Amino acid sequence: MSMPDSYLQYPLRRYGMDHELYAWSMLPQRPPVVWPNEARVALWVVPALEWFPLDMKGVPFKPPGAMVTAYPDLRHYTLRDYGNRVGIYRVMKALARHNIPASVAVNAAVAARYPALLRHCVERNWEVIGHGIDMDHLHHAGLSREDEKRLIAQSLQVLRAASGQPVRGWLSPAKSESAATLELLAEAGLEYVCDWVNDDMPYEMRTGQGALTAMPHPCDIDDYTILIQNHHTEDDFRDQLIDQFDVLYKESATQGGRIMAISLHPWVIGQPYRIGALEQALEHIMRHRGVWAATGSEILQAWKRGPR
Repeated sequence: MSMPDSYLQYPLRRYGMDHELYAWSMLPQRPPVVWPNEARVALWVVPALEWFPLDMKGVPFKPPGAMVTAYPDLRHYTLRDYGNRVGIYRVMKALARHNIPASVAVNAAVAARYPALLRHCVERNWEVIGHGIDMDHLHHAGLSREDEKRLIAQSLQVLRAASGQPVRGWLSPAKSESAATLELLAEAGLEYVCDWVNDDMPYEMRTGQGALTAMPHPCDIDDYTILIQNHHTEDDFRDQLIDQFDVLYKESATQGGRIMAISLHPWVIGQPYRIGALEQALEHIMRHRGVWAATGSEILQAWKRGPR
């Protein structure tokens, strides 16, 4: 039986992108971006404050950091809890030493369970960005549009009320999305999303509800990936952050401003034997001239003002 001719017909086959979500644009060919005070690299630190339920359903999959043993998996549950009770405060001290603000991704469940923790973040002028309901409510194609819209609305309502901030950014739990997620985020008043990892700089996305900016939030150099998933050492983590920065800093000399994004999980990097690796990497980064430590909203605002 031969294949029908329609099998090889693909109306979106063309040079560039095969969709209309964003324009075809290669980074080296874009106009250079200029950061405030002619900074070369914008440092963007994104800790995640997450809650993993003991009775996780894992639909459609279990996210990184999920429970792994039989119920009740108290060993892993309490380790995750350690990040919100202890580890995050070591991260706060490490950032405060260099006057580095953060954009903290917060599950709504954390805001409800740890209201004092969220207040401490706000008192440090950290930006709060949405991170879903909790780590067992993923956004995926199996959700109806109405259910996903409700998840986004509930999480933003809790975070906006608890933080007193407009909440402009969003990081989906496990970076998981459905085909409707971007449009629903724009409809909810969000301005940038951290789920896409296909660029070193922001770029504009198009949705039926208006524009949304994709911010570079790499997952391959975060603490969970390097230390837990890849089983590298703390020295490896420090060195990889430094290597990442050094390349971006070198590129910025001829190609315009760059963004150094650091994703952190306090239950991982906030351990006493690990926090020093972060401190050493930050010390290396901040002793360079032309480093601008900023929140995601500040970086987005500066990017929108400059050439792109």
